[in-house]
Amino acid sequence: MTYENNWESLNARPVPEWFADAKFGIFIHWGIYSVPAFTKRGDYAEWYMRQIENPDSEARKFHDRVYGKDFHYEDFAGMFKAELFDANQWADLIRRSGAKYMNLVSKHHDGFCLYKSDYAWNWNTVDVGPHRDFCMELKTALEGTGVRFGVYHSVYEWFHPLFLKDPEEYALKHLHPMLKELITKYEPATLFTDGEWDYESSVWHSTEFLQWLYNESPVKDYIVPNDRWGKETRGRLGGNFTTEYGTIDNGRKIEDIELDRPFEECRGIGRSFGLNRAETTEDYLSAKELLVTLCDLVSKGGNFLLNIGPAADGTIPVIMEERLLQMGKWLEVNGDAIYGTRVYTKNRQEGVYYTKKADKVYAIIDRFPFGSVTFNEIPYEDGLKARLLSHPAALTVGNDGGKAKITFPPIDPEEVACEYLYAIEFTR
Repeated sequence: MTYENNWESLNARPVPEWFADAKFGIFIHWGIYSVPAFTKRGDYAEWYMRQIENPDSEARKFHDRVYGKDFHYEDFAGMFKAELFDANQWADLIRRSGAKYMNLVSKHHDGFCLYKSDYAWNWNTVDVGPHRDFCMELKTALEGTGVRFGVYHSVYEWFHPLFLKDPEEYALKHLHPMLKELITKYEPATLFTDGEWDYESSVWHSTEFLQWLYNESPVKDYIVPNDRWGKETRGRLGGNFTTEYGTIDNGRKIEDIELDRPFEECRGIGRSFGLNRAETTEDYLSAKELLVTLCDLVSKGGNFLLNIGPAADGTIPVIMEERLLQMGKWLEVNGDAIYGTRVYTKNRQEGVYYTKKADKVYAIIDRFPFGSVTFNEIPYEDGLKARLLSHPAALTVGNDGGKAKITFPPIDPEEVACEYLYAIEFTR
């Protein structure tokens, strides 16, 4: 099919099926903002360049105290050394987390690129700092892991002279050529755009770019772009719909949207995307909270794009690494109830998350399998069978007013192959 330069045509392109099957991805915010790695708790540390423009901000006060009033944000580029970065180590951790794709921030709003770009001369990691192409290193390291390589790319740049002069001219002369360079060189499976919110998609000439992406690019058959193409597009136009810390835009939640495609929630393990050294364990979600988030999203037809913020030296903070490994261990056992599943019901039952795949229905409960549970969304019928994915205990399905009910036999917690949440598979 050939797509035309209009939203009606472009919106008809289905989101590639692999994305709906994947369910779990890893977001990586890493750049020269990872050198100061600081902001007020609850704010985004990757916005440091913009935050220090405000003389009354905590970031500015920190900056003046630690680096001095005459130290410019641009000076951090030389301090971004990534001396302990190991692409294979990152790739292995992402694989072990159970994620099926990864989005690397190739360029954030400061315009600094983690790859060699003809449109960011001396403002990328090949020309300055570590003198390395992190996009290519990670893409190569992920080959053979089962994890797809993808990118985030900011459409605007806070202080780019052409953007400040004329955003539309900037889009045509800078943004589009830069995006095409990135797509052609690295062939990513995802394209997470951002920074679109000040202007309509017509100013960004978004449909022109997407027409090229869908018809001519080397990734036209499998790339998954998102919905951040203009101030009017989130949750309405583009590829998959995106939420961020639970909302789409202006406080709208995914429940407010009539979905005709997968959606993707992104958030950090803490409250920031880029590493914020001011955060404490109180700001970080536990492994169970992250898994509840994953199961809730998947039950609603969504994916979970979980962010980590590495340090400037290229290490991933141990608490983030631990959370990813905990999720991966759980998915090793319960992945059948997550990967490749679809929405089973729009109805909610507290403490239970439903999914389906082919002729199987899964119910994931958020407490240890003890006592009994009635599954309000699963009708009872003779011959209905059930099994725990994490333990071989024989389960008997009973009838509770026409709904399936399981009374669990005594189960030794030491013999259960997972923690936190427990998936049950129903078959007829």
